[in-house]
Amino acid sequence: MNVGVALILLFDLVAAIVLVYGIYFRRHRRRDMLVAYLALNVGVLAVTVALSSASTGAGIGLGLGLFGVLSIIRLRSSQLTQEEVAYYFAALALGLLCGLRPGAWWVAPLLATILLMVMYVADHPRLLRRHRQQLITLDAAYTDEAQLIARIEDLFAAKVSHVVVTEVNLVLDQTTVDVRFRLARRPRTAAPVADPAPGGVAASVPSVAAAGPAR
Repeated sequence: MNVGVALILLFDLVAAIVLVYGIYFRRHRRRDMLVAYLALNVGVLAVTVALSSASTGAGIGLGLGLFGVLSIIRLRSSQLTQEEVAYYFAALALGLLCGLRPGAWWVAPLLATILLMVMYVADHPRLLRRHRQQLITLDAAYTDEAQLIARIEDLFAAKVSHVVVTEVNLVLDQTTVDVRFRLARRPRTAAPVADPAPGGVAASVPSVAAAGPAR
């Protein structure tokens, strides 16, 4: 193994740690997925490095095969959110890129860096932070979509952008709906303005703290 290959493998480990600890965990705080993502990345990297030395065609086939097999494993595992699925495939792609080492030595690090930047921006908390998606069950059977939207907007104090009714149970009087909505902006509370004292000088208003219960 030459120095260039060793540096690429070291870069993969650093990129995986940045993806898992620096981006994912700081935003989603799910500890059990850290081991899964790191094991996936290192495992794919090790298998790819060991088997991709045969030929270019074999390396491409190996990458596609690993992608398909691990996708099936993910679908049979515990339920993941769409964000966690994205991180799953990002960790997988990092291992494949650095293991196959396509083209010149700088190609894999460049593509891996672009992937990290895309994940950082796409999953940023400030990006579309007021938009939500939720599956809810209402305690009434709604057959009128306008009434359904009005009820949801009243519950969440939000503007509904799209609804998909998955079930209307007339016997149990329930409606299950997949709703996408946008939260309303929180009104800013203005600071109290002191009344001007006689003579044109503003009088200071003493602040009164609410007394808590005696201990």
